[in-house]
Amino acid sequence: MLATYGDRRPEDVAEGIDSLELAWLIHQLEQHYGTALDLSDEELARMSTVGGAVEVLAGLKVETGSR
Repeated sequence: MLATYGDRRPEDVAEGIDSLELAWLIHQLEQHYGTALDLSDEELARMSTVGGAVEVLAGLKVETGSR
């Protein structure tokens, strides 16, 4: 999903996620699933890398809008 930000190839996406990319990613997920993500400051901080974002998002039950 991050590759579509800036029209990049998946292999061109860096491991680090900046604040603008993170805001865009969260917005895209909220739009896709039709629900607001209620992320704590700690979870947001952990999402500063692709791996961290995957870990945080894997812990959410996004499809139902709950944890």
